[in-house]
Amino acid sequence: MLRRIGAQGLAMPVLGLGTWPMKGEECTKAVAGALAMGYRHVDTAEMYENEEAVGAGIRASGVARADIHLTTKVWWEHLEAKALRAAFDASLQRLGSDYVDLFLIHWPAAGMDLAAALETMMALRRSGRARAIGVSNFTVALMREAVRHAPIACNQVEYHLMLGQAKVLEFARAHGVAVTAYAPVARGLFAGDKTVNAIAAKHGVAPEQVALAWLLAQDGVAAIPKAAKPENQRANLAALELALTPEDMAALDALPKDRRQVNPSFAPAWDR
Repeated sequence: MLRRIGAQGLAMPVLGLGTWPMKGEECTKAVAGALAMGYRHVDTAEMYENEEAVGAGIRASGVARADIHLTTKVWWEHLEAKALRAAFDASLQRLGSDYVDLFLIHWPAAGMDLAAALETMMALRRSGRARAIGVSNFTVALMREAVRHAPIACNQVEYHLMLGQAKVLEFARAHGVAVTAYAPVARGLFAGDKTVNAIAAKHGVAPEQVALAWLLAQDGVAAIPKAAKPENQRANLAALELALTPEDMAALDALPKDRRQVNPSFAPAWDR
């Protein structure tokens, strides 16, 4: 059984399968294979244009839908009430599911009516079609506003060895909000880092497993590495069993944490 995070009724496995940018048959095979291997957490979004493939992979896996944590997200251009409901309905139809376990605002939008968007999401939660709701790419200021209006279960953000999220984590822990790390292996950014490689060599594992183990050792943090190949999916699962020493954690904590990889033009003003 994968370790889980509890937040606002969630029981979210700390390791999930990220699916961006997989599509079509590649995505379906990756999801089905990961679930057959033991994964029980799959992440997608309307913007990924792979919800149909994710749904097909879930059905092909033979794993009961009730045993799977499924997250999807609404795009920032669809946060007005009518558009948000339509986007949610379309996501469920593409996924072939009556509900999602976690429904997130994918990105904050400039000038958005966050209270109204969250009220619409709360209605979906009350209907049982979204078991929990949350946000993604929210700064502390935006999270502070969000938790005033709704029971936020999760904030999904870029977080990895080369990018710190200390302020987001502090706020999230104080308010019972889980943090899910996307791009958790930083797209291989640290592959040549001497500290990471030395720790990996000491434990006989790959640098990516060290990066995941560092994240998963932190309270209230989940990670969703994208992995299409079975060997990479197995390696990510094995990271759950990697026990880093306090010295390892301190050395990894000390690495520079300012190398953001995802920063589109519509991103908010990030916490410093």
